[in-house]
Amino acid sequence: MSKIGIIIAREYSTRVKKKSFIIGTILVPVLFALMFVIPMLITMYSSDNKVRNIAVDDQSGIVAQKLENKENITYSVVDSAIAEQIKKDLPKSQTYYALLQISPMDSLNNADVSIFCPEQVSLSLKEQIQSQVNEILSANKLASYDIPDLENVLQNIRNTSKVKTLQVGENDKEGKETSVGAYMAIGYISSFIIYMFIFMFGGMVMQGVIEEKNNRIIEVIVSSVKPMQLMIGKIVGVALVALTQFMAWIVLTFLIVTGVSMVTGASSSSMVKQSVQAQTAGINVQGADVAGIDIASLNAEDAVAQDSSAVNEGLSAIAPILNTLKQMNILGIIGTFLLYFILGYLLYASMFAAVGACVDNQADTQQLMWPITIPLIIGLFIMMSAFQNPNSTVAVWGSIIPFTSPMVMVARFAYGVPAWQYILSVALLIGTFLFMGWLSAKIYRIGILSYGKKAGWKEIFKWLKFRD
Repeated sequence: MSKIGIIIAREYSTRVKKKSFIIGTILVPVLFALMFVIPMLITMYSSDNKVRNIAVDDQSGIVAQKLENKENITYSVVDSAIAEQIKKDLPKSQTYYALLQISPMDSLNNADVSIFCPEQVSLSLKEQIQSQVNEILSANKLASYDIPDLENVLQNIRNTSKVKTLQVGENDKEGKETSVGAYMAIGYISSFIIYMFIFMFGGMVMQGVIEEKNNRIIEVIVSSVKPMQLMIGKIVGVALVALTQFMAWIVLTFLIVTGVSMVTGASSSSMVKQSVQAQTAGINVQGADVAGIDIASLNAEDAVAQDSSAVNEGLSAIAPILNTLKQMNILGIIGTFLLYFILGYLLYASMFAAVGACVDNQADTQQLMWPITIPLIIGLFIMMSAFQNPNSTVAVWGSIIPFTSPMVMVARFAYGVPAWQYILSVALLIGTFLFMGWLSAKIYRIGILSYGKKAGWKEIFKWLKFRD
């Protein structure tokens, strides 16, 4: 064991001192942080606060008097004769940004709406104008039906019910509200981390074997230790490097994002507020004040109610997540993640090491990589489908089969997994790791001392038949 410890220490110290490790440890958190910060900054600074003055030629006689000025839009009503002149002068006009023209009403109380502008109208501006005009025209249609007490009818037919998911236990008939999104987020993040790190650091093991083989360092090392000890030491050493880098990424990413949030905190808060307002703006029932029907005022009342209940809505949105986290077996989730992370890495790293021992350069690994790559990709697809139906036949078997279970079982565990499936999955994964480790060690023992020729599948099968 002392020799394996020396190899582990050598692998760890050698790799953490490399420039590529240091640069990657610093650069990746910056990239992760930018994924959070850049969208926030783009949202903050891409909004157009310039006020647009729009001339309105309302030939329907319905819309113009009901249009309301917004923070970035002002409307100026003009007659048709002046509108034609404005349309001609728009390219050089300093007064009007665009001309909004509403055609006369047809027999179905519809009207055509056109926006004339010398430049391409932005999507947000178009949607603001379209929303107001549609509300007014829709309210006019409602008024034509002459429905008594329409305001109260519209208030009564509104339904804002939200579907809740409640998890019940044996002695809990009422149940506790849960959030499916919380299960999905935990499962997806955990599974994807395992997938990413198996590929990343398994490839590091393979690359290390190839480098030492080409430098002939392996011949000196093998003279002092057994190939099995060397392979185990290399795999464990790289695993410690992976954990070190992973923890560094988490800490640095958190520090960077926190620092940027502190600098742009006020702007971020206003951005969030605007985002919430934009999302809730579409909730209002279409309408406007026409023919005595005060639909717009109903929307205004709704907006006031939404503002006054914003805190309650926020708490109601967070409550299911908090209840879900309380009901989750957090220690079990963390333990399952670590267990499958370690066993999955050991299983695939031993296979990566065997591939590295069979070739002399990175380019020759492609032919031998498909037995490793295909199960990982299949596991990723099964993991994605497990979010929709965690107890489907495919998801269950994917969480039991050792080559896909590191990703699929972690995705399913938060939803609840029968004990027998969990025990069987872990037992098969451990057994498969030991078996594949034994096969990989036989390949590794001969492959690391073979030079000048890429080993094919026929040679590999011959190596497996050799007795120790």
